[in-house]
Amino acid sequence: MPAPYSDDLRQKVMEAIDRGEQKSTVCRMFNIGRNTLGLWLKLREATGSVQAAQGYQTGHGHKITNWEKFRAFVQVHGDKTQTEMAELWEGNISVRTIARGLKQVGFTRKKRRMGIANGMRRNEQSL
Repeated sequence: MPAPYSDDLRQKVMEAIDRGEQKSTVCRMFNIGRNTLGLWLKLREATGSVQAAQGYQTGHGHKITNWEKFRAFVQVHGDKTQTEMAELWEGNISVRTIARGLKQVGFTRKKRRMGIANGMRRNEQSL
């Protein structure tokens, strides 16, 4: 997501509008879009300010925040499936979140401990 315009620029644009400059002239002067100016005017009308929104969350909220506690949980419940682990973890957590957490702490589940020793045997009858 691109960074918001600075508060200083927003104030200068609003001062130019308040002086009576045309909207299209102000947009060209400050190199902003006409839609942006319209949104700022609506924002100023609604809130009295043109400051950018702050404090909103970017990205997804992490449900696992205490990684040491999760590592201990994995040591105890490592033999269970991810679905069972999601049910045992406190709070509402998805199986995919458990999978990302397992990857984060470096816990892997191998289907086999080693490769098949004699996967291809020679047919002794044909010799």
